[in-house]
Amino acid sequence: MTMTGARMVVKALEAEGVEVVFGIPGGTVVTLYDALYDAQFKHVLVRHEQAACHAADGYARASGKTGVCIATSGPGATNLVTGIANAAMDSVPLVVLTGQVLTSLIGTDAFQEADIFGATLPMVKHSFFVKNTEDLQRALRGAFHIAGSGRPGPVLVDIPADVQRASGAFAYPPEISFPGYDPKGKENLADLDLALDALLSASRPVLIAGGGVILSGAWDSLLRLAEEQGIPVVNSLMGKGAFPETHPLSLGLVGMHGMPWANLAVSGADLVIGVGTRFCERSTGRKDRYAPKARILHIDRDPAEIDKNIPATYRLVGDAKKVLDLLLEGTKRKGRERTKANREAWHAAIAEWRRAYPLQSTFPREELAPWNILAALRERAGKDMPVVTEVGQHQMWAAQYWTTEIPRNFITSGGLGTMGFGLPAAVGVSLARSTPRGPAPVVCIAGDGSFLMNCQELDTVARYGLPVKIALFNNASLGMVRQWQQLFWNERYSFTRTEGYDVEKLAGAFGIPARRVDSNADLAEAVSWLFDTEGPAVADFRIPQKDLVLPMVPAGAALDEFLHTIV
Repeated sequence: MTMTGARMVVKALEAEGVEVVFGIPGGTVVTLYDALYDAQFKHVLVRHEQAACHAADGYARASGKTGVCIATSGPGATNLVTGIANAAMDSVPLVVLTGQVLTSLIGTDAFQEADIFGATLPMVKHSFFVKNTEDLQRALRGAFHIAGSGRPGPVLVDIPADVQRASGAFAYPPEISFPGYDPKGKENLADLDLALDALLSASRPVLIAGGGVILSGAWDSLLRLAEEQGIPVVNSLMGKGAFPETHPLSLGLVGMHGMPWANLAVSGADLVIGVGTRFCERSTGRKDRYAPKARILHIDRDPAEIDKNIPATYRLVGDAKKVLDLLLEGTKRKGRERTKANREAWHAAIAEWRRAYPLQSTFPREELAPWNILAALRERAGKDMPVVTEVGQHQMWAAQYWTTEIPRNFITSGGLGTMGFGLPAAVGVSLARSTPRGPAPVVCIAGDGSFLMNCQELDTVARYGLPVKIALFNNASLGMVRQWQQLFWNERYSFTRTEGYDVEKLAGAFGIPARRVDSNADLAEAVSWLFDTEGPAVADFRIPQKDLVLPMVPAGAALDEFLHTIV
């Protein structure tokens, strides 16, 4: 079958089972957009290329599939860079399609020419620059294969305008391989028996659930291991949802803004089992004082992560689900199962830490408090509705107080910490969770500063009628930086406090209902209004600037050196 390169792209996306792509047309992709007119999948027009990438990212995180976005050359392509880096840091599978100037013009500084291939090399899993229609099909098949296999990540396919217009025979390869690329990676389970002995002999073990547990679908295996061995579980930010936070063994978030008992458990453990986590500095605090009494068992499919940040005592390189299942089998084979009763003193110590360090939410407040807002939102949303966050104080409050029981239901920017991620990501999440009745409701937790970064996507949610429920935590400041200035910079608030803006007028310009909420007395009714309003809606919660994200481990401090509640 003969067709244009642009039509080949569409047919390839259909063959890959793509349901939706996100993008904006432009000069070097006009041929591709003409072909998209007859596509069997949905195209969502966003209002900024960065938002297209974040929307594809949100779609991928919520669905477990590969997200797809499209941009034109030059500024369109470079606008994708932040979104690509964000996906790379959090191991999100994306196929990023960019237009490029004519092959005859490459290197001439032609209009809207930019070397997006070179610009993104440090942050993609792989890149393809397509020179002809014969290479195009292999590149597209390869992009999906590489993006979604092994440790996931973004893959770029740069397609010149003349390749899109050229014709050729279409024969999409059903399978593909690349020399040197083994998506299963090199397993190394040599330490399995030593790890088993350490697990069974430990009196104070702790499991750390990272994002890799969710990527590998290992949450059931993690739950069984924790229950059968009576091991408490903490989670990294990316691991939120990997272990049900309503479970008695769940200690919640660990790290800079982690729960006191989670941080103290890691600090006092004699065995730390890290599963699918890279032990980043936000999770570990001061590394030379991390878990000083513990042996470290690190489980990860990427050998590059082992010993990168925290030296391991035992190393198990492989898929998290497979390795956890092997550990479960090993405990039975050795006939030395432990129960909670074998670690009663450990559980009693953790229970005492819970009593000794109450969270801010336990103290009565007359003012509208972030944790009270989150409790009201969570109660109405239920356990099944996904939540997406922007980046800042509101993100950390959500990580602390939004109880997550289901994997892929807490969507946030972890490694890169990208302000402006939440609203466009919510677009992707809503479409990823669509039912025959239409796009799914999504809660978007936002801060007034982060929200403005990509607020143009209010047009997208309005135009497509997406039921994105935006809860704006508005303290008229860049709250997280302001918090650092308050605590560590002598209250010198350099360019972090703003006069705010009229949220109702901003949302109203796009035809989206919005309302301001100033007091606890209005909270319950405002939350009901937010969820009962058809389509998108914005609740502008005016919270005090004095509210801080606590506990907090200051930069350079150990996990057990946290600042507790300031009343």
